[in-house]
Amino acid sequence: MKIIKPLDRPVLRDQIYDYLKKAIVTLELEPGQRIKDSDLAAEFGVSRTPVREALKRLEDEGLVESAPGSLTRVTPIQIEEAKNAFTVAATLHGLAARLAVPALEEAHLAALEQHNQRLQEAMQQQDMQAAVEADDAFHQVFLEVSKNGEIALALERIVPKIRRLEFAKFGSLAGLSSVEQHQAIIAACQAQDAGLASQLMEENWLSLGRVLTEES
Repeated sequence: MKIIKPLDRPVLRDQIYDYLKKAIVTLELEPGQRIKDSDLAAEFGVSRTPVREALKRLEDEGLVESAPGSLTRVTPIQIEEAKNAFTVAATLHGLAARLAVPALEEAHLAALEQHNQRLQEAMQQQDMQAAVEADDAFHQVFLEVSKNGEIALALERIVPKIRRLEFAKFGSLAGLSSVEQHQAIIAACQAQDAGLASQLMEENWLSLGRVLTEES
């Protein structure tokens, strides 16, 4: 990982954390890959302290693990853990939809349509990064309109484990009907049916989970 410019010292730990988290989620740092704080410190041009602090935060989130002998590595992807993550994510996103629907305005509905169109184009082009960004933007509308910050905070710990699996098994998503599911969610929102939107949202995440956690 190449750093374009020196990091600002007041936010060293957070910036290093963000870089490493993205690298882990996108599999630039592969599951099981060993991480040395001394190498990272040299790479970032900083002392080992902010690197260790960033790694500790990633370890708390289950993305990095330490073993006896000071060995630190990227946590291997655990299918059972991912299944549990999908169940929780589905419930939280369903709750966000239930809370958000009554407050959705025309601009929000238009944004949902736009993000879903971007998702469709990204899937057709097999562009994983663009697909993830479009999907995130779609769901972010509900998280923001729900005005419940605790949902987003809880998801922040869960979603990276899901995203790693998406990047690892992107080929499995070819036949997944996420775009159609999103369109059904939008229709429920237009009808102001919060219960149906919540139900469809949960199924959207659970169906993704079923596809990605099938053992190959």
